[in-house]
Formats: sequence, C-alpha cells, structure tokens
Amino acid sequence: MAKPLLDVTKIFQKLSIRKYGPAPLLTRPDALAQARLLTTSVVLNTNFFNKLPASHLWESITTVSNAGKKRGRAKTVSKKNIKDLNKGQIIGVGKANIVWPGLSAPIIRGKELVEQVQLPEDPDREQKLIALRNTMGFRKFAKLTPLERGWSGSKMPGRSLGPPDPIGDETFTDFDTRVLALKTIVIMKGNFGRKRRLSAFVVTGNKQGLGGFAMGKALEGRVALRKAKNRSAQKLMHIRLFENHTVCHNFFTQFGATKIYVWQKPEGYGLRCHRAIKTICEVIGIKNLYAKVEGSTNVNCVVKAFFLGLIRQKSPEEMAEEKGLHLVQFCKENNYFPKVVASPSECKKAEDISKDEILDFNRYCFQGKVILQKKKYAPFYTKLPSYYTYVVKQEKLRNQPEVRKNLIAEYGEVRSFLADKYPECKQTRPPKKEQQTEDEVE
Repeated sequence: MAKPLLDVTKIFQKLSIRKYGPAPLLTRPDALAQARLLTTSVVLNTNFFNKLPASHLWESITTVSNAGKKRGRAKTVSKKNIKDLNKGQIIGVGKANIVWPGLSAPIIRGKELVEQVQLPEDPDREQKLIALRNTMGFRKFAKLTPLERGWSGSKMPGRSLGPPDPIGDETFTDFDTRVLALKTIVIMKGNFGRKRRLSAFVVTGNKQGLGGFAMGKALEGRVALRKAKNRSAQKLMHIRLFENHTVCHNFFTQFGATKIYVWQKPEGYGLRCHRAIKTICEVIGIKNLYAKVEGSTNVNCVVKAFFLGLIRQKSPEEMAEEKGLHLVQFCKENNYFPKVVASPSECKKAEDISKDEILDFNRYCFQGKVILQKKKYAPFYTKLPSYYTYVVKQEKLRNQPEVRKNLIAEYGEVRSFLADKYPECKQTRPPKKEQQTEDEVE
C-alpha cells in the first residue's frame, strides 16, 4: 500500500497547474488513473472508541477478562469498588450550562432555528454527581420471607415459581412449581466460540398425586425458568398414594449411578430424605417418608430415579396376587398386632412354597438388594481402665429401668417376687410430714 501512495505523490509533483481557464487539473493520462485509484480506496472512520457505547467502554476499564480472572487478577475487583463516573452526565451538558443545537437541543424547533444560548449555571450539579457516585457499589437484594427462601438463602434452587401458565381453557390453579437446579452451561461453537446459556430444572404438582418435571434452556434465567415450568405441566404423571400421606410400600429404584431405598412411614414421621426428594414429595403430596440415597447425588439422576420408583409402585392387592400369599402388616403403633392388608384369590399352601421363596417384605420390595451399613466403631473411652471400673460399679443397676417397666406392666406396682409371702417386700414411700398448726406450736 505504501509503494502506490509514493508513486502517486511523485506524479502530483510533476503535474502542471494552469492559472486561468477551465482546463483540467491533471495533464497526464496515467496520473488520472492513479488519482481514481487513490479516491476509490476504502477509508475506515470507525475505531474502538466510537464503535461501542459508553457503558461498554466503561465496563472494559473497570472489569477483568475471563483469562485475567483465571490468573488471579480479579481479587480486588468487585461491584462495591467499581464506580461508573459516566453515570449522571449528559452529552452537551457540563459546568457551562449552554444550549448546543444538534447536541443538547434540536436544530429546528417548529419553524425557527435554535440558537446557542448561555443558561444560568447549576451550583448543585457537582454535589448531585458526588451524591450519585457515593450510592454506587452497594446493591441491596430484596429480602425474602422464610417461606420464600430456597435450600440456601436467596438462591433459586428450592424456591417456588407458582402455577404454570394456562393452556387455552386449562388452568393450573392448585399447582405449585419448585426449582431444583439453575446453572450456567457453556457450549463451544465453531463460529461463535463459547456460547453461554442458563439451564433450569423444575418440578410441578398439585399436592394430590399429580407431578411432573422438565428442563428448560435459554439465554436469560427468567426465560429458562418459564420454559421449564410450562414444559413440566405438559408431562404430568399420576402417583399412587397410601392414605394420602405416604407411598404405597417400601421400594428400591435406580437410575444411572444413583440408588435410592424408600421406606413407608406412619403419620407424623415427616420427610427425612435428600432435599431434592423432599421438594418432590411436598409438590406431589407425600408427607411421611424416609429415603436413603447411595452412589451419585446428581440432582437429575436423583429426580429421575425417584419418579421411576413412584411410577412402578404396586397396590397391596397386586402384590398379594403376584406372590400368592397374604400381605400382613406389623407396625409399632398397633403394638405389632398382625393386620391382614390384602389376600390373593388363591393362596399357596405350605407345600407349594419353595425353599428359596422370598418371604421377607423388605427383601421383596428392595428386589433382593442389601442396604449398605457402615461399620460402627466403639467410642474411644471404652478402652480406658477407668471405663472398666465404671462398668463394674454399674453392673447392679444395669437393667433396672427395664425391670421397673415390666413390674409396673405386670403387677401395677414395683414389688418383689416374694411380696405374696412377705408383704413388706414392696416399694414404700415415707409418709409426708404433717404440717403443725399454729395451735400446736403454741
């Protein structure tokens, strides 16, 4: 590019200019071609400073790039320390309050041209800018009530989104949607490079046995949450409930590397399980449950495994027909009194039951799986000599509370087995001291 410009410069030095007349300025024909080449060359009138708005330029100065953050250059950079000095300032308005046509005012106002006018100065302008800058860097987040908070403070996982949007005449008035996960995902594109999006994972239900889950992705968090919420309403599943408060029976379920063991519990027990499972139970309508997760605790795998187990539940009648045996319930609330829950149409006889028949209810429900039991080690103080001395001294009192309970349950009082022969072998209490009256004292 430099050589053609140098040749054109030499040509211009050799040109002759006529003083009078409309004669052409360039006398040589090759000079005209070179001049056309010079005039048709592309000139870029944009640069870094006039191509981007002021907000982008200010952000480039006050922030650190992703590569710089990885190298530890963003330790002192925070939103509290950043102050946008461009905020509050208007183009064409400064210390000298002047109306500039075309800059701070229109050129034509009606049928008249706007002229430059000196306006009175604003003495409080600097103080207003300083007050505006002092308020920067302090972001106040909206306070949430305890019922609106999620799993960890004000973060989205665990928070409620309300019912899904209506579809035509169908409305979801009794439904509630909870967020299970909201994270940023990055995909590498050949043309655009790293493409960032937000992924939302939610579950919805009507607290009466209907529930569904879905995932939504978008460039903004609100859009991703709305997509996931509406999709979950289109993927509802019916879940069987036992007496409208717990699952129908114990079950084992698995998805990927996630294994879940679920136990049916009585009323008043509550939800003792993984927080994602607890959120699903609250949405579906399960109030009493115990669940143990083994393996991976990835939220997607936990949710999918739990829904698989809920869908595959069997009614007591189906379980009795499948085994050909009576389904009997023993629970602590009834003092382990046997209660027949369901009976088959044709019950097996004792000689029809094979030796390898699974008669244990938990083994049948857990598909023969064995729950991982962690080894419990004895406390450290059991190995000390002083603990042995303590055990020897407490030997005579070892079973005293249990013996007292049994005696009260059998005889209605604490008594010895020799009480029938020797009536004095009973627990007695010393009589209360009678209060002396004032007359006796006198």
